[in-house]
Amino acid sequence: MAKVSKRKDEPLEKALRKFKSKLRQERVLEELRKREFYEKPSQRRRKREEKARRKEMLRRTKDE
Repeated sequence: MAKVSKRKDEPLEKALRKFKSKLRQERVLEELRKREFYEKPSQRRRKREEKARRKEMLRRTKDE
């Protein structure tokens, strides 16, 4: 879990911003959203394949 220490003269808002950026860096929220609902292995595979297809199409249109 991300941990941020607050200095004496540091405002709380700044410490919260640091904490949120630390969470983003460690991809904690991304993992949390991913685990929020159960996803069958077949659904996971389908999602990965669709993402790969989109990426390939973007690459091809970029090359042209």
